[in-house]
Amino acid sequence: MNRPLVALAAGQPELEKALEDLNRQLQLPRVSCDSRESELLLVLTSERLELRRNGTTGEGPVFTDFVSGSSAHRRRFGGGRGQPLARAIGLKKGRSPLVLDATAGLGRDAFVLASLGCELVMLERSAVIAALLRNGLERALADERTAPVVRRMQLHCGDSVDYLANLHPSEQPQVIYMDPMYPHRNKRALVKKEMRLFRRLAGADSDSAALLQAARRHASKRVVVKRPVGAEWVGGEAPTMAIKSPNTRYDVYLNSAFEK
Repeated sequence: MNRPLVALAAGQPELEKALEDLNRQLQLPRVSCDSRESELLLVLTSERLELRRNGTTGEGPVFTDFVSGSSAHRRRFGGGRGQPLARAIGLKKGRSPLVLDATAGLGRDAFVLASLGCELVMLERSAVIAALLRNGLERALADERTAPVVRRMQLHCGDSVDYLANLHPSEQPQVIYMDPMYPHRNKRALVKKEMRLFRRLAGADSDSAALLQAARRHASKRVVVKRPVGAEWVGGEAPTMAIKSPNTRYDVYLNSAFEK
């Protein structure tokens, strides 16, 4: 029998019932918390849902946290509407566009945009990554500091190209945001760890060019693609403009201008 990629485990015996509810969505093999039967373990603890790599020492789990850590710091000190991400999306005083995040991941950029007043629809095609994000949203709803922010964030699990193809004209987003998984080369250990795990779960985003084409058909105002500085354009398509920070470039494809 082939070794499964991901298995589901409860961190404490009293969480077995909650694990059953989760597994109705995910349909993963159930194992004990110390099992080595799968490459990855999705573990429900009393604090959170987290993803662990089996047989790896010194590497902590991956999880979503909007209440503390880097997300809290970025919410408070990230630069507001003057930061490059906000400028690329088109935020200005009195303007908070509806944004569809087509590659949500753990939702960090979506959380920044929601904290600045945008309404977000987030799409994530990996059911496991979506479960991590959904757990982070649920925990953030219980905190009075972050609850107003995450109420502006809706999560759907599914393929973004398919979602856009079936989108009703009345649901057309003003901005579609993409953060393709490749070719990130950020050397920080956390990012490298997450990218390794996410590539195993969701692949290498080899359909990014097709997603960009679909996004350009369905965004009423613009498409924004996050890239490492120096990376090639997605699909070889030159953007209308680019907004840069020291390590990141936001390629902006304009469909029409925002109203003044």
